[in-house]
Amino acid sequence: MGLVARTLERVKPSPTMAITAKARELKAAGFDVIGLGAGEPDFDTPDNIKHAAVKAIERGETKYTAVDGIPELKRAIADKFKRENGLAYKPSEITVGSGGKQVLYNALLATLDPGDEVIVPSPYWVSYPDIVLLAGAEPVIVETKLEDGFKLKPEALAKAITPRTKWFVFNSPSNPTGAAYTRDEIKALTDVLVKHERVWVLSDDIYEHLVYDGFNFTTPAAIEPKLKDRTLTLNGVSKAYSMTGWRIGYGGGPEPLIKAIATLQSQSTSNPCSISQWAAVEALEGPQDFLKDWVKSFQERRDLVVSMLNQAKGIDCHKPEGAFYVYPSCAGTIGKTTREGKKIANDEDFATALLEEEGVAVVHGAAFGLSPFFRISYATGIEALEEACGRIQRFCANLS
Repeated sequence: MGLVARTLERVKPSPTMAITAKARELKAAGFDVIGLGAGEPDFDTPDNIKHAAVKAIERGETKYTAVDGIPELKRAIADKFKRENGLAYKPSEITVGSGGKQVLYNALLATLDPGDEVIVPSPYWVSYPDIVLLAGAEPVIVETKLEDGFKLKPEALAKAITPRTKWFVFNSPSNPTGAAYTRDEIKALTDVLVKHERVWVLSDDIYEHLVYDGFNFTTPAAIEPKLKDRTLTLNGVSKAYSMTGWRIGYGGGPEPLIKAIATLQSQSTSNPCSISQWAAVEALEGPQDFLKDWVKSFQERRDLVVSMLNQAKGIDCHKPEGAFYVYPSCAGTIGKTTREGKKIANDEDFATALLEEEGVAVVHGAAFGLSPFFRISYATGIEALEEACGRIQRFCANLS
């Protein structure tokens, strides 16, 4: 009898975490490595947020809180949803977890039964299908295309829905592609979803504030009010406020779902960190003016990376609308041989050889469900990005 549960055999460790760990190991061993695998901003958490956390500690806000969030944070989240998204949620319709991933995990575990299906467009954030599998359900992967800007077409969504479909997972702006859907593009998808009353929508809006070139962000429940009672709108403070380590995510949805999530959370982690919750209150209610400077910086980095990658032999890089990732095709390198004699048969071979020969850590596309591509995070300094892209150009030029 094996120690590990059969359920766990269905999933694999996060590949993005694995590549980041490998890059750190090589750095620690003295190798010159530029890590472009991690999905977190390189900016520091704003001072007003850090000070709010210190004040919370000094006030003694260090005890257990309500399982799914303090009332002050739930009010701040409700205000944010109303102010920025035009969505009205009561505190009883809001859940707070230890990161957006926990909210997602709780929602799926609380609602999925064996035999249920969850539609996940690919390329996808690596955790979506594995969490579905952990819940005992089946992910239904629907591929998007580079020529469509990696955006799901309504016809493809309609075709994927079956009597067993329970959830549709939607992520805009997207990890790993940076693709962001316009109002019209989302409306085309919601027009399909309103016809299928059993299908719930999980809208992951974590990169909401990171959009470029004047793009206007919107979210499914705001576009189609008929879907609000079966939508979980997921967000958090990690990306917009550079608070990845603080571990605060949140969601707005119908009260029965929020209650189910709270029940599950009460028997797993219980409340999120009390100090982080007070910091998140300040993040949502405090000054937001720093965001425009961060967005400007990210846009400059995106433009640099897209330009330099498109000058690399065999690489085709689409310019995304948001987030801080690009998802270039490496199809032009498949079948070629590296300077050290290694044959590139797929995108994992490309990423491995790039790390070993040039010291640039990227994540291969198969990890996100669509090959032959790779993901670069440009949430790092401009000098490091220039150097990394120069190395990628050199690596590709040396292929034969």
